[in-house]
Order: sequence, then C-alpha cells, then structure tokens
Amino acid sequence: MSTALVWIRNDLRVHDHAPLRAAARQHDRVVPVYCFDPRHFDTTMFGLPKTGAIRARFLRESVQDLRASYRDLGADLAVRHGRPEDVLPELVREMDAEAVFQFQEIGTEERAVEEAVKGALRDTDATPGFFWGKTLYHIEDLPFDGTADIPDVYTNFRKGIEKQSRVRPTIDPPDALPALPDAVEPGPIPTLDDLGIDGDGSVDERSVLPFEGGETRGLDRIDEYIWREDCLKTYKKTRNGLLGANYSSKFSPWLAHGCISPRQIHEAVQRYEDERVSNKSTYWMTFELIWRDFHTFASWKAGDQLFHAGGPAGKNPDWRDYDKAFERWCHGTTGIPFVDANMRELNETGFMSNRGRQNVASMLSMSLRQDWRKGAAYFESRLVDHDVCSNWGNWAYNSGVGHDPRDRYFNIVKQAKRYDSDGDYVRYWLPELEGVPDQYVHEPHRMSRDEQEAAGCIIGADYPEPVVNLKKTYERVQEMKQD
Repeated sequence: MSTALVWIRNDLRVHDHAPLRAAARQHDRVVPVYCFDPRHFDTTMFGLPKTGAIRARFLRESVQDLRASYRDLGADLAVRHGRPEDVLPELVREMDAEAVFQFQEIGTEERAVEEAVKGALRDTDATPGFFWGKTLYHIEDLPFDGTADIPDVYTNFRKGIEKQSRVRPTIDPPDALPALPDAVEPGPIPTLDDLGIDGDGSVDERSVLPFEGGETRGLDRIDEYIWREDCLKTYKKTRNGLLGANYSSKFSPWLAHGCISPRQIHEAVQRYEDERVSNKSTYWMTFELIWRDFHTFASWKAGDQLFHAGGPAGKNPDWRDYDKAFERWCHGTTGIPFVDANMRELNETGFMSNRGRQNVASMLSMSLRQDWRKGAAYFESRLVDHDVCSNWGNWAYNSGVGHDPRDRYFNIVKQAKRYDSDGDYVRYWLPELEGVPDQYVHEPHRMSRDEQEAAGCIIGADYPEPVVNLKKTYERVQEMKQD
C-alpha cells in the first residue's frame, strides 16, 4: 500500500486543500500531521514572545477542530510537539511513506523550515510535494515575470491581476479517508502550559467577537456575516468602524490560520452578487483580499529585506532607542486616547480594527521614532490574526519604509474625531475618561484643572500626560518630507 504524509501548517482545514485531495487520490493511505514547532513559541529578535496566549489558544482550538473533521472522514490527525524536520522523517520511516505533501509558504523562517525538511527527507525514500493555496490568485497565474517584476505599488499590482488573471475554483474535500495505521499514534494536543505560555488565552468580554478557532467556526462566520446578518452589501461603508461584531467581516483570524481560504470567501461573494446584490461593497471585499495577496507576493519579492530596519524600500531611518516610550505604547498609556484604547483592545482581545492598526503604527514609528519592527513583533505576539506577510508588510507601509509613494503619516487626533466623533470607542476601553466632555475626550490634557476635577479625570493621576507633542512630531515629519 502506498502512503503519503500531509504536513499541515497554516492550512488548518479540509476544504479547498490541494495537498490533502492529491494525497487521497494518489495514495492508499493518508497520514495528516501537524507539528507544534517549539520555535513558534520562542521569542523574537526583540525578546518578545512570538506567540501570545490568545493566538496560541486559537491555534489549539483550530487543531482540535481539524482533528474532529478528519475523524468525521474516518481518519485522524497525527499531532506532534517538535520540529518538522525531526518529526516528519521519523514518520516517513515508520510508515515507509512515498511522499510528503504540503502547502508552500512565503515567509523567510517558513521557507527555511521547508528547506530543512527537504534536507532531512533526502535520507528517506519520500519525495516532498509542494502546492499553493495561501492567496486568492494562484502563484502560477501571476501576470508578472518572476519576483523582480512584482509591482511595488498596490494599485499596479491590482490592475495587473484583475486584467490578466482569474481566480481558480475551490477544491472539495475527500468524501472519506482511511483510518490512521495502527503504528501511528494520534498524539495529544499540547496545552498552553506544555507550550510554555502563561495564561489561558481567554478574551475580554468586551471583545468584538469571542474568536473561536477552527474551520467549523470560520465557515460559520462567512455564513453569518454574508448571509445571516446580510452585512456584505454595506461593507465599504462600515469597514472603518470600531465597535461591534459586524462593522467588518473579521475573517482574518481564520484566514491567518488557514481555517478558511480566500477562494472560499471569493466564491461566497460571487454567489451573493448573483443572488442578492452587486455593488461597491461586494467588490471591496475582493479588493481587500487582493491587498492580502499583494502583501504576500511583495514579501516574497522583499525576502529578508522585509525584516531590516530600513524595510523593503531599503531606507536609512534614524530610529530612537527609548524603551519607556515603547512600553507606554504597548501598555496603552501614551496619554493619546485613540492610541491607548486600541492598544488595550489588542492586549485584552487579540484584535484591533484596521483603522486602529494604521494609527498606532504611525504613532510608534512616525511620532515616537521607535523602530517599527518592535511594533510588528509586538503585534506578532498579540494578534489572533497574525499573518507574517500582512503584519510586517503593513507595518513597513505605515512606517515610511515600504514602497508607499505618499510616505504617509496619520494625524491621530483628526482620525479619532472622524472615526470616533462621540468618543464612544475610547470611553469603552478607557473608562477613566467616562466623565470627560466630548470636546476633550480625544485630547483630555487640554482640559483646565477645574474641568479635570469636574470630569473626575486628573491628568497625570487618573490618566497619563501625553508621551509626546503630536503637533510637533507632524511638523518634524513634514520638514523631513520637504528635505
């Protein structure tokens, strides 16, 4: 009997899974394997944990759900706690497997692990087989001549993709799979304590969603947002919201872990357009999926340069080493309410709106002049939807070291007044500002002493003084742009 291993990575699903489908068609026995790689639970270059409790809890739930899906198909998921380059060759030898099928990744660390696995398999009779499934558009369908030809600007990328490429259809899962061989123990799913992580990963009850991991909930969220709640028709208008479950799709945690694929979302959007309505909002969902593709392929082009201080653009910024400012940013105590509210939401729930992410990134890199990579690494640890290409690519883009032709920065107070005009969001996460009048809620330090006492919010005691004068930082950025 021929046997194939299917190495599961950031593809925790059975639907639209090319390696699984190919293994089931080409081999008599299929052994799906997931490795909890200890390196994923180590620290970053800045000593920050790579995976925090909330993301680790979501990952465990996703693996549990995937195991249940395999059992429904008659099989099981082999789970191991170890490095793939150690685990997979051992299983290959035990099973006399002929192939190891897997989705290919783009990140430099992920590709290094792929190379290590390929090297370890050379001493076996198994051949690695690579498939593509991370993006909406298949890597072989790009209308660009190699990585060097990938545009540095999103608009050029999008126009090229939309004019010259087509989205491939999704792939159905196998109807059934053979049981794991007796020689293969399914293995336990490690606890957070086993992984060296403090905490249980629970989220604050104020979270926009509970964020339960797994393909089952991911597919349900697509149905919930698009069909049951009928939110897609207004997505473009509401996507910059800050409070509530449905101002945006919140698909990103399940996309990041591969519990759902972008092609599944795209097909749902197409069906919605056929059956209900087609408008700018329905297109904008695809527009955002193409942004995700752009960051993936731009990361492929940038390689290690993505993780340099000068970013993909290779700039030479003068980052400051001011740890206290970084700590205040992390803890949500900068004295800038819109930044603090977003950071506290991130810390307590593992999530932050897109609008919030842009503003807190601008605050750290453009106003505080802190190394943007520290912010990206902090997000990597905290975000339940962390995706290496999207996270690091967006941070570079918003920190002036990407290929953004506008060299942007955000006027944070202006943004706050536009997107949180009544202060409901900042008060939601900063209860110490509950009594502050609307005209001061985004700049409470502007209140007089009498006004502070009347509001029950003494600046420097109940809420911190601003860590920086934002107006002066904007003037400095403008001067730099003129130079």
